[in-house]
Amino acid sequence: MILTLGLVSALQTILIGVFAGYYLSESLYDEIGQRALMVAKTVAAAPAVISGIQSRDVAGLNHLAARLEETNEALFIVIGDHNAIRLAHPDPARLGHSMADDDGDYGRQALVHGEAYVARALGSLGESVRGKAPVVVPDSGEIIGIVSVGYSLAQVETAIERYNFVLYGVVGLVLMISIVAAIVIAGRFKRAIFGLEPEEIARLFQERDATLQSVREGIIAINRQGLITTVNRTALDTLGLEPETPLAGQPILSVLPESDLLAVLESGVPDFDREVWLRGRQMVVNRLPVREGSDIIGVVASFRLRDEVDQVSRQLTRIQQYADTLRSQTHEYSNKLHTIAGLIQIGATDEAMALIGNEVSDHQALLHLLLEAVPDPVLAGCLLGKYNRAREMGLHLDIDPDSQMTDIPERLPRDQLVSVLGNLIDNALEATRSHTGEGGHVQLSMTDLGHELIFEVEDQGPGIPESAQQKIFEKGVSSKEGNEHGIGLHLVRLFLNRWGGSVTVESPSTGGSRFTLYLPKTPEERKTH
Repeated sequence: MILTLGLVSALQTILIGVFAGYYLSESLYDEIGQRALMVAKTVAAAPAVISGIQSRDVAGLNHLAARLEETNEALFIVIGDHNAIRLAHPDPARLGHSMADDDGDYGRQALVHGEAYVARALGSLGESVRGKAPVVVPDSGEIIGIVSVGYSLAQVETAIERYNFVLYGVVGLVLMISIVAAIVIAGRFKRAIFGLEPEEIARLFQERDATLQSVREGIIAINRQGLITTVNRTALDTLGLEPETPLAGQPILSVLPESDLLAVLESGVPDFDREVWLRGRQMVVNRLPVREGSDIIGVVASFRLRDEVDQVSRQLTRIQQYADTLRSQTHEYSNKLHTIAGLIQIGATDEAMALIGNEVSDHQALLHLLLEAVPDPVLAGCLLGKYNRAREMGLHLDIDPDSQMTDIPERLPRDQLVSVLGNLIDNALEATRSHTGEGGHVQLSMTDLGHELIFEVEDQGPGIPESAQQKIFEKGVSSKEGNEHGIGLHLVRLFLNRWGGSVTVESPSTGGSRFTLYLPKTPEERKTH
C-alpha cells in the first residue's frame, strides 16, 4: 500500500510539475514575444523612424535604435526599408544587407500585408524571440519599412530556470508529504486490520466462512444498524428458509420479527440458553454482543431446535432409566437370592418356595397388567423400571388395576412422554420416602377414555402449599434442598406447552400431593413462548 500510494502520488506530482513547467515556459515565451511586438509597434509608429526611413538617415536611425535598445532592454532593434534592406543594426557590417540573411524571413507578412507578428529565430546575435511590425505613413497608409525587435531566449531561459527552481522545490515537498501521508494511512489501516496482509485477510475470510458453514448450529450476526451481516446454511435450514434466500443486508426484524437481537444490541447484556419461538419453532438461543472497545458494534446469535436438545436429553434420560432399573433389579434380586440360598441351607425349603412363588406372582401380576393395559413397550418398560426402583427404595408403586392406556397417538413422542411421567413418579417417590420412610405408597392411575390421556400420580409426601403449586413449575424452583433440583417439573411444563396439555396439582385431605396430567390426543401447537 505504501508503494502503491507513493507511486500514485509521485506520478501525479510529476505530471502536474511537468505540465506547470511547460505552461510556465510557454507563458514566458508568449509574454516576451508580446513585449517584443509591442516595442516593435511603438518604434514603427515613431515619427523620427518614419522620417528617418523616408530620408534614409542611416546615422540617425542607428542612434535612435541604440537608444531604444537600452531603454527597452532588447537584444536588438533592426530597422529596414520597404525592401527589407537594413538601415539600422547593432552590427554596422550588416547595414545595407537584406534582413532575410539573418533568419530567412523577408518580412512579407509585415511589408506586403501590413500585419505585425512574432517569430523565433537563430540570427547573428543568437537565438531570440522577435516582434516585427510594418512602418506605415500615417497620411497615405503607405508601407515604407519594417522594424524588428528581438529579446534573447537566454534571458527567457534564465527566468524560466528561476521559476522552475521554485516549482520543483514545491513539487518535491508535495511528493515528500504524499509519501509521509501514504505511510501514515497504510500504518493506520494495518492497525485497523490487526497487522494482517491482504492475502492473510482473504485466507482468514475463507477459513471463517468454512467454519461457519461447518457448525451444526444456526448462526446470524447483525451490525449496529440491525442489518444482517452473516448467516450460515444451518441457520437457513433451521428457520425453514430456502437455501438461496438473500439475507445479508436485510433488517433482522423483517426476517425474524420475534427476534430480541436488537434488545441485546441496546443493552449489551449477553443472553444464554434462552428458549424462544422463531418462525413457529421452539429453539434454544445464545446471544452475544460484539464489542469494539467500549462500543457495541453488533450481535451474534447461535440457535438450535429445541427438539435436538430434547432428543439428547431424552437419550440420556432413557440411559439413566435403564441403568437405574438394572441397578435396582440387581440389588433387589441379589438380596432375595441370598435369602433363598440361606433358607435352603437351613432346610427351610417350604419358606424358600413360598418366597419364590410370591416374587413370581407379584411380577406376573404386574406384567399381566402392563400387557393388558399398556401395550406400548416404551411406556410399559418405564413403568416396570419405576416399579423396581420403588421396591429398591423400600416403597410401593401401586398401579390402579383399572388403568388403561391403549390409545396413545402415533405423533406423541414416546421418549418425551416417559420423561414427563418418569419425572412425576420420581418426585412422588422421593417426597414419599422423605416424609414417611420405607413402606410408603405412591399411587398411579391412567386412562385414555375420551379425547385426552390422563395420568394421575399421588404421593404420601408433605404436600405442596397452594401458594407454591404453580411456582414449582418454574426453572430452578423446588421444594427439595440443593442447587441441582427444579428442572424436572420445568421440563414437564415445557412439554405440555408444546403439546397443548396441562397439569394440575392438588393436596388431598389424606395428605401428600396429587399431580394430574392431561394430554390431548389431537395436539394443539403453541406459537408463543
